[in-house]
Amino acid sequence: MALSKRLLKRSWMQAFLAWLAARYIWLIWRTTRWQRQMPAEVERLLTQGRAGVFCFWHGRLSVMRAAWLGPDPGRFHMLISGHRDGAFIARAMRGLGMTVITGSGSKPQGGGSEALREMREVLAKGHVVGITPDGPRGPLMRAKGGAVMVAQATGAPLVAVSGAVRRGRLLGSWDRFLLAWPFNRGVLLFGQPIQVPANARLEEIEAARRQLESDLNELTAEADRLCGRPPVPPAEDLGRRPKSRKRARRRPAPISSS
Repeated sequence: MALSKRLLKRSWMQAFLAWLAARYIWLIWRTTRWQRQMPAEVERLLTQGRAGVFCFWHGRLSVMRAAWLGPDPGRFHMLISGHRDGAFIARAMRGLGMTVITGSGSKPQGGGSEALREMREVLAKGHVVGITPDGPRGPLMRAKGGAVMVAQATGAPLVAVSGAVRRGRLLGSWDRFLLAWPFNRGVLLFGQPIQVPANARLEEIEAARRQLESDLNELTAEADRLCGRPPVPPAEDLGRRPKSRKRARRRPAPISSS
């Protein structure tokens, strides 16, 4: 056991496992027959080189490669946190040809502000940013406010997207990760774009966050239903009740990441 743990800490082993994960996700993407349902506005955004902030739950990472319709996956910039698990996911995403933005949403002064600056730049070029609003550590299927902050700061619309497959295993991890099997059938569902005005008031920002969370949960439940899978219930919404007003003011709004 100790030897296995030491082996897993080796950089070459982590690189190999990330490469393996990327190949596995690629295999899922290429061997699954996908059914996509998306509003016309989202299809134009994906095919005409327009900016957008795509949001999906952390547990659906294995099926999200199929959501990208453009010919160049490098236009998709995935926000990934800098912790150890995030570094592994970042390597896997690069292995799929996607671009990675590294930042910590809960500590803007330690990387979040730099990540926001980079997201401003890529969205201004008409690229797409991907964010997992419940990452990197939950609560399960509860959206933090960072994605809304990005949409407000850049003018790019939020787009909720989720998916499921007929055959796969739901892991017991905090995010109830859906490990899809290759040679499968799957669905990808996209929500209507959510625009957040630059001068949005606090109640409008909170309304956008709740709309994003609701859209993601409804799309996930519908994708599971269409694939004959039992629905995954989100965590109890306890994170919306700060212990005191003073603490609520001092807590920064996180940019969630994988």
